[in-house]
Amino acid sequence: MDQLQQLKNRIISRVNCNLREFDFDTESFVNNSLDHDKMIQFYAFYGITSRHPLYFHFRNSNIAGSYFLGKCYVGRSAIYKSDVRGDELKRKGDTIRVSNNIPLAEDEVITIRDSLLYKTLVHSNSHNPESPEEFGIRNTISAHYANIHGSTLEGCFLGPFATVDLMNLHSCIVGEFSYVQTGELFHRKIDPGTVWMRNQNFTFKYKFKKEILDRFVGINSLNQPRGIIYDFVKERERDYEKLFDVMNLEPIDAPSTSAVNRYALVQGKINIGENVLVSQRAFLDNAIMGDGSNAQENSYIIHSNLAGLNVTAHGAKIIHADIGLETFVGFNSFLNGKPEAPITIGDGCIVMPHTIIDSNVPIKIPGEHLLWGFIGSEEDVQNHTIALDDLAEIRDTLKIGKLTFTGNGSVFIDAFKRRINQVLLANGALFNRGEERGHAQDDQNISFNIIQPYRTGDLKGLYPSIRIKP
Repeated sequence: MDQLQQLKNRIISRVNCNLREFDFDTESFVNNSLDHDKMIQFYAFYGITSRHPLYFHFRNSNIAGSYFLGKCYVGRSAIYKSDVRGDELKRKGDTIRVSNNIPLAEDEVITIRDSLLYKTLVHSNSHNPESPEEFGIRNTISAHYANIHGSTLEGCFLGPFATVDLMNLHSCIVGEFSYVQTGELFHRKIDPGTVWMRNQNFTFKYKFKKEILDRFVGINSLNQPRGIIYDFVKERERDYEKLFDVMNLEPIDAPSTSAVNRYALVQGKINIGENVLVSQRAFLDNAIMGDGSNAQENSYIIHSNLAGLNVTAHGAKIIHADIGLETFVGFNSFLNGKPEAPITIGDGCIVMPHTIIDSNVPIKIPGEHLLWGFIGSEEDVQNHTIALDDLAEIRDTLKIGKLTFTGNGSVFIDAFKRRINQVLLANGALFNRGEERGHAQDDQNISFNIIQPYRTGDLKGLYPSIRIKP
């Protein structure tokens, strides 16, 4: 048995052990996802800047087609076409507050052991106060286009297009296209298509109807993704691969305060404003990026206009749409406008993570509204949006269709707006006269270095064990 197969088997056995109470077997997913030939075809690459601490340690792993930034350790893992972006890790001397202040004795490191990440995004920093210097992912399998955002994982399986956000999970299964931000979960199975936010002040919970979810994101008999959203991404995958075929590309025309990553795909007529961040594996086609807007990893902005100060979170897709000022479009949302049925979203709106808009008639949302779930008609707009002022009045329970909100509506809105402002600040959207630098300014001069695997011999498919330090 070759080394790559042994690596796969070890990951399968470890994750299955953690999930044995669910009688859940990951072998079919892994064996039908990982292609040995492809795992030696693509190089891995890491970024170096003067503004991010440098440390990479790869050991007994395959990291084909993956990107690393910041401090990262990968051991006995397979990371395929994933983005491990540690530019927001905590630094030595930072302080986190739980019941008391906890100072960091060293820089935080993303540590991935005995895990498989398949086309997954890892970002932010750990929100686990028990291990503040380590963003840990262990004994975990993550499927196509999942987001692991500031969440430590131990013995979990994330389905395709799932998102776990700012939390800690232990021996959990998160179904496809589910978004979870609940602080901490132990030994739970989250149904596909669940959008769940919970803290001491509020709970927001919505579950897609099965017949709708199956159209957009489902699982076939081989435990592989299918559906409209997966087809949309799959059709454009080859365009991304072309970026890996050449070493040097002409830079995209952008202001000196903006950054367009060399591994972002940009085509058609593009207008990049000031303080704009376009991350690696973002896809822009005939797009206007207003001042302070961003396109994060695995996001698509096609035939669309972002007015400015827009957050397009990881995996969000915006097609034939006009998005107003200071509007947030959440993780893995799918705003699928058409030339004859465009989408217009007003200023100051919050599009909840994993929202789907797919209509054959134009959809128009007024400013300062919250959107969620599935909008496929004008009637759906009434049942899946609410004015932020109306939500702020809620102090007990709100039920609209399959949404249940309990708690304090104004606290929910304030928390969301604070987070949006933090994202804009971190991304450099608020940069002015040398103050409030962020990723749009710091990422302008990244140098990329590539690593390639053994192509023959006993170690075929594995990458050399390597440690890179300043």
